[in-house]
Amino acid sequence: MSIEFFITSLILVLLPGTGVIYTLGTGLTRGWKAGTWAALGCTFGIVPALIASVTGLAALLHTSALIFEGLRYLGVAYLLYMALMIWRDHSTMDVDETQIQKSHVKIAINGCLINILNPKLTLFFLAFLPQFIPATATDGTTRMIMLGIIFMIMTFVVFTGYGLFAALARRHVLTRPRVMLWLRRSIAGMFVLLSAKLAFSNR
Repeated sequence: MSIEFFITSLILVLLPGTGVIYTLGTGLTRGWKAGTWAALGCTFGIVPALIASVTGLAALLHTSALIFEGLRYLGVAYLLYMALMIWRDHSTMDVDETQIQKSHVKIAINGCLINILNPKLTLFFLAFLPQFIPATATDGTTRMIMLGIIFMIMTFVVFTGYGLFAALARRHVLTRPRVMLWLRRSIAGMFVLLSAKLAFSNR
């Protein structure tokens, strides 16, 4: 792994995006464990994009407007669904102990779907990873997989940090219902903006 790949990947992972917003919101409303599960889900949501890039499916996505648009609008619809669920959620932030594991799995699945349904992520890997593989390399596929795994590890570590940071701020809003309501609506609004960005973005 080159230092250029490490620095570029770190900057990209740190930039606020759908996964970051989701992890921050989850850590803030559900605590550090839930934030970690959100980070795990977002990380595993990268796997299909990596596989598509390695196998050449990303090239098909790039050339097929129908497939790209279909996947993109599924992603838009899912982000809007997430925004609606957050907006309508008036439950307490305390999680029922008997439902913790079920809740965590659901959190991870949501995070995974957020990335899976974003075709821009697949095209990003198609354009990004080959830049760091020498043209003379005979094991290009193996190197792409390794770079993708490193990118995923960095994503999990950074996102977990975001979730932990949000969880530390959580206790300051637990006794402030108005602040909590404002935060929920702000997070829901961010998801709406991200869905709009995805809907009107070019390939």
